[in-house]
Amino acid sequence: MFERFHEVVKNRHQYAREWKERTGGKVVGYFCCYTPEEILYAAGILPVRIVGGLEPTDPAEPYLHCMFCPFCRDCLSQGLTGKYDYLDGIVMAQSCLHIHQTFDSWRMHLPINYSYYIFMPTLIKSPHAKANLVAELSGFKDSLEKWTGKEISDEALDVAIDIYNSNRRLMREIYELRKGDELPLSGVEAMEIVLSSMFMDKKEHNALLREVKKRLPGRGDRAASGPRLMIAGGEIHNPEVLRIIEESGANIVIDELCMGTRYFWNMVPSEDDRLCAIATRYLEKPSCPLKDGLSRSRLNYIARLIEDYRVQGAFLFYEKFCDPHEFDIPHMEELFKKKDIPNYFIELDVTLPAGQIRTRAEAFLEMLDLEL
Repeated sequence: MFERFHEVVKNRHQYAREWKERTGGKVVGYFCCYTPEEILYAAGILPVRIVGGLEPTDPAEPYLHCMFCPFCRDCLSQGLTGKYDYLDGIVMAQSCLHIHQTFDSWRMHLPINYSYYIFMPTLIKSPHAKANLVAELSGFKDSLEKWTGKEISDEALDVAIDIYNSNRRLMREIYELRKGDELPLSGVEAMEIVLSSMFMDKKEHNALLREVKKRLPGRGDRAASGPRLMIAGGEIHNPEVLRIIEESGANIVIDELCMGTRYFWNMVPSEDDRLCAIATRYLEKPSCPLKDGLSRSRLNYIARLIEDYRVQGAFLFYEKFCDPHEFDIPHMEELFKKKDIPNYFIELDVTLPAGQIRTRAEAFLEMLDLEL
């Protein structure tokens, strides 16, 4: 049932190359889930999220400071070693300084035909944020039209918005099946569903989601035992992290990740101005610590997930040197303490320390069993 999702995650570069050969279309890599993929898709472009490969980052060392986060160095290394040589262009929606440096280094040192930087407001709650972002999206749309030589019509935007909203709705409906006592899919399977959506044509992905959604309620090979866990943090793009935890005896029922719920949780609303509707969606999506500011409004979103999915414990994963997420840790720990939810913080580096994660997961779960 989940084989195709796993296959695409494992062979994402092959999928993009085959899509490009089959359709003759352009493929554009993007950094950060604040990138408005709908506009790219409306232009006939396949958006592909650039992620690392958990390999040594030596190729990136001349271009990025060693105290930059492992994720940004890993992404650049993947580019420098030719893993993304099929990309026609790259796009970045303004996020952190580290990934911004990856974007700049990429377009300076790698052969690409197109690059664009979208200023995504940092103060997303500002009364000026929406007007600013609509203007940015208009400039982005104009740039794509000039590059491709094709107009991006309102009709094309409507189709893209509908396909993307369907994708988000289907993934959310599948996630909501994990609220009950019976868990028809694991945390690893859920993560591979979301990750594959970042690499696939959304129309094709929607067809897979509809088939899986029909088959999941009757699935009988998923035993629901062990504590119900939440995974929170930033760029966890390797399902093996979740696999180690679940093999240690837990059930991951929900996540708060930019490669999880924060990517698909809300829809583009219906508005006459399509760019305005897209801007509304990205400003109102579950925010990351960088965009949250001093309001800490994202904590309300996390609190709702805790209640809705009856979370009993949490792992907080953050990339080494990721200041926005690390500054957020005290606020996260305070929230979990108020909810009486035990939590455990694990810092990730360049490669996957499988043994260390397994040892820590087992120790935390033993403690959690005593408390439950």
